[in-house]
Order: sequence, then structure tokens, then C-alpha cells
Amino acid sequence: MFSRKKLLFYATALILATYFLFLGLTKAKGFFAPLLTAIILSLVVLPLAQRMEQKMKRPVAAILNSFFLFAISVGLMALVSFQVRSFAEDWPQIKKTMEPQIEQFKNFALKHTPLDQEDIQEAKKESSKAPSDTSEKIKTFMSGLSNFLANYLLTFVYVFFLLNYRQVFKDFIMRVFPDEKRDTVKTIITKSAKVAPQYLIGKLMLMGLLAILYSIGLGISGVNNFILVSVIAAVLTLIPYVGNVIGFTMAVAFGFLSSGDTNVLIGIALTFTITQFVESYVLQPYVVGERVDVHPFFVILSVILGNMVWGIIGMILAIPIMGIITVVLLNINDLKAFGILLSKKEFSD
Repeated sequence: MFSRKKLLFYATALILATYFLFLGLTKAKGFFAPLLTAIILSLVVLPLAQRMEQKMKRPVAAILNSFFLFAISVGLMALVSFQVRSFAEDWPQIKKTMEPQIEQFKNFALKHTPLDQEDIQEAKKESSKAPSDTSEKIKTFMSGLSNFLANYLLTFVYVFFLLNYRQVFKDFIMRVFPDEKRDTVKTIITKSAKVAPQYLIGKLMLMGLLAILYSIGLGISGVNNFILVSVIAAVLTLIPYVGNVIGFTMAVAFGFLSSGDTNVLIGIALTFTITQFVESYVLQPYVVGERVDVHPFFVILSVILGNMVWGIIGMILAIPIMGIITVVLLNINDLKAFGILLSKKEFSD
């Protein structure tokens, strides 16, 4: 009876602790999201920083690597903004091209669904109404934009300090633990630092191959600016699962909506279906492979949790963070069972 009560107590405590942990992480997104992003980015450029430090001082190398990451992020945002602007400029022509398809869809809905003409007219009136709280929406947008820019710039400031003072942080971690544990701690730090760079190298190779496959398929299908669309769709795969949906939607917008040709839509659907099959069963196992040792089931769970806690940035950080957690658990004897559970490697008895 006592053991049952004890088990119930520990189970309840674990559930409550997990709930309040994720609730706290959600509330503290503005603080932890830029910091964890900076940690992952610092680990990514750490090998480059170490090579640069052989020829220059560490602060200079840290600044250059921070600017390097900043330039890459600005370039990616410029690509996306260019494509959005191109879509906005083509919008009048897209509306004109899609009018026959919209009319066909309306007629189909009237014949095969309970909707009638009055429902469609009411929907048009609702969609055409101007928002009454425009000023409030502008304030909300400006507030969100200012928060994003602040966190965005703060991330690269964190990267500089993490690279420049990494030895201080490493010494602190080493001294927190007793002497007999320091070899284990050193091993964990060394292996954990390799997870993010290895994951990024695999993803970069994967994105390059996906960009080529997308370019071939979308080019044959007749999508406008198919090379740029293919590159952006490949980059969006950094966001697990959701990135593929966004890439497909963008290709449809610049292909089918611009031309109104059903054959283009079929070509886009075939391109993404075939490419996703090749990615899942050929490229992902052999290109990314063993670079991040996390079981696919827990990859999906971590991505879902990341989305629930921090949205898109949580989904991007989920896999490398899970990889680091797996490394830590596998190298601590008391917690190794949990590491084996998260790992995709097979362990013998």
C-alpha cells in the first residue's frame, strides 16, 4: 500500500513538474529563445571560430563569426521578401487568371454542398468589410515587430559573448562537478558541441540536393522563378514537416495561381510528392544519417513540443536540442536508460 502511494506521489509530482516546466518556458520565450538560438548557432560556427583563432585574436574571430551569421540570416530574409514582393506585384494578374477557376468552384459548391447563393454573398460581404480596429492592429504589429528585431539582434550579441568567453563557461561547468566526474563532464561537453555542426552539415547537403530536385520538377512544371522558389522551399526544410507544406503552398502560388493551368498544379504536386519520398527514404538516412542520434518518434514529439512552446523557432531548435539531450543522457550512467530510449542506435544487453 505504501509503495502504491509513493508511486502515485512521484507520478503526480513528475506530471506537475513537466507542466510547470513547459508553462514557464512558454512564458519566458522572450528570454530563453534568443539565448538557446545563440547557443546552437555558436556551436555551429565553433569549428570555424577555432580555425580563425589560430591567425587572429579570439574577440576578433568572435565578432567576425557573429557578423557572418548575421549576414546569412539577412540574405535569407531578403530572398523571402523578394519573393513576397514579386507575388504582391503579380497579384492583380493572378486574380484575373483565377476568376474562371473561382467561378467553377462556386458552381461546384452550389450544386454539391448545402451552400446557396445567399451564403456566398454574405461571405463576400464579410470578407470585404474593413477592420474597425485598424489602429489597434497597427499597434500590435509594431509591438511584435519591435520585439522580433530586439530578440533578433540580441541573438548575435549572445553569439559573440558565447564564442569569446566560452572557456569561462566551460571552466565553470567543470568546477561545478566533483573531480571524479570531470572526465565524464568533459566527454559530454565535447560530444555535445559536435551535435549542432554535424546536424547543420547534413541539413546543408540535404537542402542542396532538394533545391536541385525541386528546380528540375518545378522548371518542367512551368513555375515562375522556379530556381528561387526551389531554393526557398529547400531552406524551409529547416522547419521540420511544416516547412514542406509552406514550400508547396509557395510553389502553388507562383505556379498554378499565376497561370491557372491545372497541368502546372499536377506537376507541382508530383514534384513535391516524389521529392518528399526521395528525401524521407533515400536522402535523409544517407545524407543526414547518424549525425543526430535521435529516434524518429522522439523527433516528431520534440518538434510538436517545440511548436507548442515557442512556435516556429521551437520547431527549428527541437532536433539539435534533443540530440544534445540524448548525448548527455547516454553518458550519465544513472540516466543511460533514458538515453537509450531516445537514441535510434541499437544497444546490446
